Amino acid sequence: MNASRPLFPTVPGVANALALLAGSVLLTGCVGNPFAETKIDPASPVAADVARMSRAAGKFPTFASIPKAPTDIRPLAQYGRDAKTILAEGAALEQATAPGTWTLQGTDDFAEKARKDAGPQVEPPKPGDAEAFARSLRERATPPPPR
Repeated sequence: MNASRPLFPTVPGVANALALLAGSVLLTGCVGNPFAETKIDPASPVAADVARMSRAAGKFPTFASIPKAPTDIRPLAQYGRDAKTILAEGAALEQATAPGTWTLQGTDDFAEKARKDAGPQVEPPKPGDAEAFARSLRERATPPPPR
């Protein structure tokens, strides 16, 4: 049985050459400065400012102007130690408040105090009370005078 031949046979070095050619073609766009010969539209309201700022010699930063590393911060390893401490405290809190680790005690005294603070217990209304109340309201009601 014959194996099928690949559509694009691999030739050593061709892939590298194509990658080098593609990279060099892409980098040729970075050679020139497209803004060097750009003309400013004189009708633009900022034309004078653009012309003045583009021709002004500016002071560029140097490597010497980079500030030194601060010395009043904690060491890098301390961040890890602090993170481990926080994780350990979180695990201890989860273990201390897990289900089954605590029970309620003295709830009868708490419930009794709450009942006393709420005041006397009101009797539930009887089924006919609402109807009697509505009837008394209808009897007392006076219709508005006619216009």
